[in-house]
Amino acid sequence: MGYLSTDKKKITTKTFAEMKQAAEKVTMLTAYDYTTAGIIDSAGIDSILIGDSASNVMAGNADTLPITVDQMIYHARSVVRAVNHALVICDMPFGSYQVSREEALRNACRMMKESGVDALKLEGGVEIVDTISGLIAAGIPVCGHLGLTPQSIHKFGGYGLRAKEEAEAAKLVSDAKALDEVGCFAIVLEKVPAAIASEVARQVKAVTIGIGAGSGCDGQVLVYADALGMTSGFKPKFLRHFAQVGQCMAAGVEEYVKCVKEGSFPGEAESY
Repeated sequence: MGYLSTDKKKITTKTFAEMKQAAEKVTMLTAYDYTTAGIIDSAGIDSILIGDSASNVMAGNADTLPITVDQMIYHARSVVRAVNHALVICDMPFGSYQVSREEALRNACRMMKESGVDALKLEGGVEIVDTISGLIAAGIPVCGHLGLTPQSIHKFGGYGLRAKEEAEAAKLVSDAKALDEVGCFAIVLEKVPAAIASEVARQVKAVTIGIGAGSGCDGQVLVYADALGMTSGFKPKFLRHFAQVGQCMAAGVEEYVKCVKEGSFPGEAESY
């Protein structure tokens, strides 16, 4: 039976492996607060990511770099309280794992203890394999992230497609294999050619989660505010709007303002 449609037991990293073996696509969306996470979880999503994209979506920053460990824990704790079904993954923010293996482990343990999430996500390939190994050895499930890694946006100089050239594509495949061998249960592949992402999915045991990486990945992830039409002026090629929540909310607010201004709210039935 499919986990998404009929089986409401808690999704785990073991479930991810079983879904890949059964060729069942894995679904993932971001969430950063209790109310949104509860709606997404009740709708049957397989996994919720507390992405460091909270820096953009919740705080209005230009990139993901400013968000802190404390802020990520705050958002993650809020999400975890609402979730009964989905596997919950939290990003380790920029600067929390790059300095040393020891500091990464210290921050990772704190994030797991104080938030209650099921797993953590780190950006990078062979350069951070030793760090990931330390986290996994400590009992922390790790999801990798390759391709366009937003924490390195200043290094890349933009949000363009990654692994277009042969050398970078070969490194991405090599990095994915390294993450797989060290024990990552999943790997996010962001904004890379579909053919490369499909090749990675074939070569690793880990579940590959695509965002702008074609349909050959084992699953897909989007930022919920983008997928549900809550953001304006952002429509990359890989994004599809599955609802127009922003328009619905704006219409509701306009109606509320109208009713208050004209005195029809609250009415007698809404008064004590």
